[in-house]
Amino acid sequence: MFKHILCPVDFSEASEHAIRYAIALARVHRADITALHVCPPPLVTPVLPAGSGSNAVDDARLLGTQVAALFEDATTRGLRVDVVVTRGQPARDILMQAAEWPADVVVMGTHGAGGFEHLVLGSVAEKVLRKATCPVFTVPPQAQFNGDAPFRKLVCAVDFSEWSLAALEEACAIAEESRGTVTAVHVIEWPWTEAPQADVEGIPEKQAAALLEYRRYQETMARARLDSAVKEVATDRCPVVARVLHGKAYTEVLCSVEREHADLIVLGVHGRNPLDVFFFGSTTHQVVRRAPCPVLTLRH
Repeated sequence: MFKHILCPVDFSEASEHAIRYAIALARVHRADITALHVCPPPLVTPVLPAGSGSNAVDDARLLGTQVAALFEDATTRGLRVDVVVTRGQPARDILMQAAEWPADVVVMGTHGAGGFEHLVLGSVAEKVLRKATCPVFTVPPQAQFNGDAPFRKLVCAVDFSEWSLAALEEACAIAEESRGTVTAVHVIEWPWTEAPQADVEGIPEKQAAALLEYRRYQETMARARLDSAVKEVATDRCPVVARVLHGKAYTEVLCSVEREHADLIVLGVHGRNPLDVFFFGSTTHQVVRRAPCPVLTLRH
């Protein structure tokens, strides 16, 4: 359960979009919110000296008032919102604040909506995703916010690792509070491109039979493990549909999101070294970059 939500604000459309989800997540978990605005350091030159201390204080006070106004919906709903204004490097200060508070989750917007731009999260979001030790909830600009039911349909990728099972636990917790449903997806990846139905045309009969039998075995075992995981984690908390699919993991997860018209993707990733989980082409990175809805990434 999330009790402390950190929501960075830079007054962009992306961050204002993320605020809606931060408030919705706070309502689900009955959490407190810290709204953080980081001012970049002033440009100091012999011609343009740094501003006076009194001006800096006045600017911070004005910015704090502007940030608080963005969270008016939260305060009117009885949620606690603390506003913090700092001066420094945005990614560094977000990570520092998340660690020192400490935050249970960081909710922030990403940039880019189409073409090549849909692969660009924005440098600040990218750094936070790579280095944060707490969960990160990223909101793409194309996410369709439903104020009445923002987390009704969730998709959770399950590879049977402890961190993916923790993600399934969190997905069920959110779905239980929001009266939603979870689709638990396990993808069997083959070293070759594999269609939903195995194509054995041109393969000798014995090899074709062995291939089909191996595929059935893998699918049967995966389905048994997934059903067992769902039974253990869900425990009648919310409706959960288990699906075993074949193909590229990130592709099948995103296809499931489209089929289910999902509001949220939940992923568990392993390791604190960014190279472990965020090298280009990884399932997590591809899903976050291409997702049409928010992605909650939990790291263990």
